[in-house]
Amino acid sequence: MKYFLSIALLLISLAGFSQSSDRWTTVETANEPLVRHENSFVECDGKFYLLGGRGIKPIEEYNPKTNTWKTLAMAPMEFSHFQAISFNHEIYVIGALTGGYPHETPIANFLIFNPKTNTWREGAEIPEDRRRGSAGVFTRGDKIYLVCGIVDGHYADFVPWFDEYDTKTGKWTVLPDAPRPRDHFGAVLVEDKAYVAGGRTSHAEIGKVLDLVIPEVDFFDFKTNTWSTVEAGLPTPRGGTSSISKGPFLVVMDGESTVQQSSHAEVEVLDTRTGKWSSLPSLNQGRHGTGVIYYKGKIYVAAGSANRGGGPELNDMEVLEWK
Repeated sequence: MKYFLSIALLLISLAGFSQSSDRWTTVETANEPLVRHENSFVECDGKFYLLGGRGIKPIEEYNPKTNTWKTLAMAPMEFSHFQAISFNHEIYVIGALTGGYPHETPIANFLIFNPKTNTWREGAEIPEDRRRGSAGVFTRGDKIYLVCGIVDGHYADFVPWFDEYDTKTGKWTVLPDAPRPRDHFGAVLVEDKAYVAGGRTSHAEIGKVLDLVIPEVDFFDFKTNTWSTVEAGLPTPRGGTSSISKGPFLVVMDGESTVQQSSHAEVEVLDTRTGKWSSLPSLNQGRHGTGVIYYKGKIYVAAGSANRGGGPELNDMEVLEWK
C-alpha cells in the first residue's frame, strides 16, 4: 500500500511540475526601466522591484496590474552583488558590495527600503569580522540568514560563513560553516532546508575571476543543524546565478562562465526529494547578475548582463508560466 501511495504522489508531483509554458515570453511593458546588472530583482506586496547594480541608480517598481514601471527613490549609495529580500513589507539589502572592481568592499549595515514611504533607512550593523558581499540571503520566520560570500570584492577571501540575525532581539549567531566557500550565487529555503547552488570563488589575485565555478549543491537542515551535499551536482556549473523555490523544487538559472561569451540561458530544476535534475525552457536572452521572482504561478526575470563580465546591460523582462 505504501508503495502504491508513493507512486501516486510522485505522479501527482510530476504532473504539477510539467504544467509550464513551452517557452519564455518577453513582457511588453508600457514603459521601460533602466539597464543594470549586478543588481537584484524582488517582489514585495505584489509589486516587483529592480534595485542596485553598478553605479548609483534609483529603485524601480513594476506593477503587474498596470504593466508599468515607476521610478522611485534614488539609492543612498552604490551597492551591487547582493540578493535582496522582502521582509515585513520592506526590501532589505544585506551582504552587498560597494566600490570599483576588483576590490569592492562589503557594506557594514543593512539598507532598508520602504515602498509605502518611498524612503531608505540604515538598518542593523553586520559584525565587522563577518562582513562580506556577493552572499546568499534568505529569511526563515523572524530571522534573516547570510551565507558564504567574499570579503575582498572579486580579488580574494571568499568564505563559507553562515550567520543568523534575529530581527526580534537584534542578536547575531554564528552557525556551522557551509561545506565550501562560494560567491556570485543565490540562497533559497526549500521546505525548511537552505540550499546554496551555483556560484564560484572569484579570485582575481591569481587571474581566475570566472574560472572556479562550483558544481556542488549544498544544503543546511535546520532540524539537525548540519550541512549536506546533493549527490548530483549542478548540470551547468556557473557563477552569477539566481535561485528560487517552489514546493520541493529548487530552480537555478542565469549565470556566466568561461565556457561561452554569452551569459547562460539554462534553467535547471532539482527535485530535492529525489536528488534528480531536469530542465525548464531556456531563457530567450541569457543573463547574469540579477534576481528572479516566482509570483502567482509564473517565473519572472529582468535586467542583468547579456555577456559574461560587465555588459551589455539589459532592461527587459521575461516570464514563464510554471504551476
